[in-house]
Amino acid sequence: MPRTLNQIVLAGSPSRAGAWDAFKAVVRPTNPAWLTVLSSIALSLLGVYGIDLARQLRGDPGAGLDPVAVKQLILLGVGLMGAVLIALPDYRWLSYIAMGISVLVLGLLIFLLVPGVPESIVRPRNGARGWINLGVFDIQPSELAKIAFVLVLANYLRFRSNHRRPGGLIPPAIIAGIPIALITLQPDLGSAMMFVPALFAMLLAAGAKKRHLILIVVAAAMAAPLSYPLLKPHQKQRINGLLAQIQGNKQLDQDINFQPITAQSLVGAGGISGTVEERSRALVHFSRLPERHTDMIYSVLVNRYGLLGGAAIIGLYGLWMMGALLTAALAKEPFGRLIVVGLSTFVATQAIVNIAMNVGLLPIVGVTLPFVSYGGSSLIASWLMVGLVFSVSVRQSRLPQRKSFEYSDDE
Repeated sequence: MPRTLNQIVLAGSPSRAGAWDAFKAVVRPTNPAWLTVLSSIALSLLGVYGIDLARQLRGDPGAGLDPVAVKQLILLGVGLMGAVLIALPDYRWLSYIAMGISVLVLGLLIFLLVPGVPESIVRPRNGARGWINLGVFDIQPSELAKIAFVLVLANYLRFRSNHRRPGGLIPPAIIAGIPIALITLQPDLGSAMMFVPALFAMLLAAGAKKRHLILIVVAAAMAAPLSYPLLKPHQKQRINGLLAQIQGNKQLDQDINFQPITAQSLVGAGGISGTVEERSRALVHFSRLPERHTDMIYSVLVNRYGLLGGAAIIGLYGLWMMGALLTAALAKEPFGRLIVVGLSTFVATQAIVNIAMNVGLLPIVGVTLPFVSYGGSSLIASWLMVGLVFSVSVRQSRLPQRKSFEYSDDE
């Protein structure tokens, strides 16, 4: 049975032995979460350099970093502090406040859609009402919604088995559907799509039957073409632009395809080992690539470091996932396991989609590269995810409190 709040308080009460055990769990070299932490640091620092590379024509050492890169470095410090603060307490406390966090985040998502809110508070960017201006900085609630969604769904699934029946998949679908609908209305279809893989990964980790999930995927794939008329005009243009690229049609290269074609040109110019810094800065600057320090930063870094550098960035995400998934595999407590699976799926999906956008395999959907792209909400939310993964990793129960999703697929 789930432990009571008093039991958790007693279990987490300070003692010399408990503090020493916690310290050993943090510093032990076999703690897989260190892979996630170290790769996050490397990706974040690459992001700061990539932002400076994308925005400054000359890399004069005396000039220092570009102001936007400096801001990203400050936000990195905030993100690191947030990760430490969320990793310190026992993550199981979050099961008691998950619903409250979710209600708060959904309230922010609804606020973005309220008509009549001054543009000084909610200013549309690229046609989407996704940011709230707090004066000192902007907040993007859709980034926080990822964490809130994972916490609520993990709390719902942790001691249930009804999701192993078709009807039992409806409540998880509703939990995901609410933020998906609100984010789609901004409209930000790219961010909304990120919730679907996380939902399926968490259901799979919670023991949902594979045949049920496969049937849903097949049905969704068959129904996808029917949604085309419902897309916004710019979304249809991006799909048509990708089809034109595949067909070798260059008529749209200076129109809707300017951004992806330019990004691919920068990637190709990087060659195998990249270009020298001064030349790379010039190529990026005069290419006039839109969103080069946000959505398209991967192409900037590949131009600088080449195919090998691009592969190294993908390798860092591989290390991130390895640390997270090893943490999930070792977790005997279901709430922690599901948290790590959900968060790692968000990071992996977002990285795959962003890189695919940059190399022309997917249409541009406005998805940032986690830890690397400029953006305070994205960077801080990503580091909060790291803190949660680390919190789960250092609090592995020696014995499971309750069997966690150990089913055969025919049960």
